[in-house]
Formats: sequence, C-alpha cells, structure tokens
Amino acid sequence: MNKITSKEIAQHLLAIEAVELRPDAPFTWSSGIQSPIYCDNRKIIGQPAVRKEIIKAFCAYIKPKIGEIDIIAGTSTAGIPHAAFISQELELPMSYVRGSKKSHGKQNQIEGAQVAGKRVVVIEDLISTGGSSLEVVDALQEAGAEVVEVVAIFTYGMDRARKAFNAQQVPLHTLCDLDTLLEVAEEAQSITLEQKQLIEQFRDLY
Repeated sequence: MNKITSKEIAQHLLAIEAVELRPDAPFTWSSGIQSPIYCDNRKIIGQPAVRKEIIKAFCAYIKPKIGEIDIIAGTSTAGIPHAAFISQELELPMSYVRGSKKSHGKQNQIEGAQVAGKRVVVIEDLISTGGSSLEVVDALQEAGAEVVEVVAIFTYGMDRARKAFNAQQVPLHTLCDLDTLLEVAEEAQSITLEQKQLIEQFRDLY
C-alpha cells in the first residue's frame, strides 16, 4: 500500500473545497474572527474516493501503534464518521465523545466502547486553537482512559494550539497542515504569493 503524502491530501482537500482560501473576501468564523481560510472536512464523507484516501492515511499512521492502543475515539460530531471508518478498517473498538453530557437517560458523554483503563487514540477532523479537542481529552481522562494521541486531518498551525497541547502533554499528529496546503495552492496558481503571505500572517496572529 502506497503511503499517502501530506501534499496529496492537500490536493484532495482543495479539489473538493473542504478547505477554501479566500484572502480577499474573508469568512466569518462562529467566534466572529474574520478569516481568509475556512475548513469544512465534513465534505470528505460525501466524496467516496477522497474519503478512502484520507482513511488510508489515518490507518497508515495508526496501524503500527496497534498493540499499544485499545480504542479509536471520535470527536462529536465531525470526527465520528472518520473514527468509524478507521476502527472498522483496523478492527478496533470505537467510542465517541459528546460535547457535553446528555441531559436525559444515562447522561453519558462517552458512547460506545468502555474507555476506563484503556489506551485511546482520538480522531479529529480539524485543529484550530485546540480547545475543543482537548476538552474531549479531558472527558476521556476523567473516565479513566489513557489518551495516547490526537490524530487529525488538518491543522491551521496556530501557535495557540501547539502551546495548549504541549501544556496538557498530549501528542498531536495531523495528516496535513496549512503550510503544505498553501504550497500546493501556490503551485496550482490558485493564490498569489501576496495572498499566501496574507494567510500566513493571519495564522501567526493566533
């Protein structure tokens, strides 16, 4: 099986517009931040060929760790389908973690395989500041799991996220990052050098 490179993943994300670069007409994030880039990796699950390549890349990275990990855990909601595909491919149990506990029934925050005493890899679609991913880590640790690593499709590469993961001593691996994506976009003449620099300046603010 050929290893899928970060550059190939960037090409896929741009081709299906899972990541859009719009430095001259910024997007508004839910936080109110005006951003020249927007990532919606949910589009991947609607593209079977690209989805297959992304899952192949996840599995190529995680497979050597089998024996050291017990459970694949998806973040709610965007990480759940990827975690399901990965756990199926690797024949590992799966869990997923809600943003908060249910207000009814058993009031569970973690569903699926029992994580207490287990070594878990968390699957995420996107890393921005890292806050929501680390909340999932907190929930798993409180439930008695050992979080081995967070593995995500894409990261904006914000310094805030790097510091947050380092502070919590949680390893992070991403299949693709902003620098690679910008390199691919510039090579394809989708953005100019000036636009690339504008996006980099935005990233460096955070």
